[in-house]
Amino acid sequence: MDWAKFFSMGGYALYVWGSYGLTLVLLAGEVLMLWKRKRNLAQRENSEPASAETQLNTSFQGVQ
Repeated sequence: MDWAKFFSMGGYALYVWGSYGLTLVLLAGEVLMLWKRKRNLAQRENSEPASAETQLNTSFQGVQ
């Protein structure tokens, strides 16, 4: 197998490898955004005292 021929992809290398690269960047961005969202929600949950209405709503969730 000729590696240069494999990596050139019959003249479509820029399209093929560019697509793989863009997909990898977008997936990494998605993971980072989800991680930041999870961290922000955890910080918000720990910093805000629960109101009486919130406590009431969470206490009846198991009943439904």
